[in-house]
Amino acid sequence: MKEPRNSSAYMSRSLSYKVSELNRFYPCIMVTGARQVGKSTLLQHMLPAGMKYVSLDDFQLADYARKDPMGFLEQYSSPLCIDEVQYAPDLFRAIKIKVDENRHPGMYWLTGSQRFNMMQGVSESLAGRIGIVDMYSLSQRELYGDAKGSVFNPAAPETCLCKESICNLETLYERIMLGGYPEIQKQPQLPTYDFFRDYVQTYVERDVRQLTKITDEAAFMRMLRSVAMRTGQQLVYSDLARDAGVSSKTVAAWVSILQASGIVELLEPYHVNTTKRLAKTPKVYFMDTGLCCWLAGWRNTATLMESNYAGAILETWVYGQLMRSYASEGKRPIISYYRDHDGAEVDFIIEENGGIYPMEVKRSGTPSDNDLRWCRNIPVASWATLKAPILLCTIEDLRGMPHGATAFPISGM
Repeated sequence: MKEPRNSSAYMSRSLSYKVSELNRFYPCIMVTGARQVGKSTLLQHMLPAGMKYVSLDDFQLADYARKDPMGFLEQYSSPLCIDEVQYAPDLFRAIKIKVDENRHPGMYWLTGSQRFNMMQGVSESLAGRIGIVDMYSLSQRELYGDAKGSVFNPAAPETCLCKESICNLETLYERIMLGGYPEIQKQPQLPTYDFFRDYVQTYVERDVRQLTKITDEAAFMRMLRSVAMRTGQQLVYSDLARDAGVSSKTVAAWVSILQASGIVELLEPYHVNTTKRLAKTPKVYFMDTGLCCWLAGWRNTATLMESNYAGAILETWVYGQLMRSYASEGKRPIISYYRDHDGAEVDFIIEENGGIYPMEVKRSGTPSDNDLRWCRNIPVASWATLKAPILLCTIEDLRGMPHGATAFPISGM
């Protein structure tokens, strides 16, 4: 089996195809995502001849762009790639003016590490002028050289199998603990503990402080670790508040920061008009399992595999791979989870092309029809829309199951 963590060369990213496509139609492109997922490297690798590159991580450049955005764009004329554009939000209005003066494709490429707070500037200034894509840390397919990849197709899961990446359970959990940040994957000798420690320190000092004034960083770190320990679970602000020693209102604001900076995503519960009492609380997922494991205190694969945390982190990893597959084509799936007050639960539901596709994650190498018992009882407006379920489990080959269901190897996503 190929070992992905062995190269300092550029690692091809599936999003490059979508960026190239958007560049043919839009004057502006923006790639958003968490710090160090590879946004800058991707665009620098793809930079067209004649396009200049500037990074607002440079304090002097960022200060110039904030104080005189039009002057900045005069000095650094298009075509121009601006990295970490969130440090000078007034640039959005200035870019709009420049685009409207002489609109044509490929004028500005932008990256940003703070998704939501930038969107206001984009929607106000660049609506109809910009193509936006989300980027995550490396997917398993990218690690194994399948950069083109494909969106996970719940209607035909057999077409989505990445055979090169299929592995045993221990190797899968080693991947989960390592995560997908390119810097870790490119440097086999890099101590992961040091990387994640420095990552979190930089994240708090740069991204968090820009988004809000946090007077108690120790409390924020307690909250961050508490969220990591609850990945794959329903988000209960009062529990996090108790752990962090702050109010539920403060925790809600801090979780919004984690969302804005691409660290976590919230999965809303499935809803349909029904008399059943359904869950109304979202679940929270870390978007890089390596960072999540580090924050939660896991340092040993064998210990992690035997813990109560093993199922939640496996589910978190599956969610991340699903989102990465859709993001590779600039898409976000209509995805939710199902839970009712009778105890029935389905990990993921994808709604696509009029169909409802239930997906269950099991840490099991012996799939059974009983694992999918709740998938066939989801309340739907029409039974014709409820499709055959998919069991994502720790087998090493694709298998058919009764009633048209499929058992899919998690390591082959």
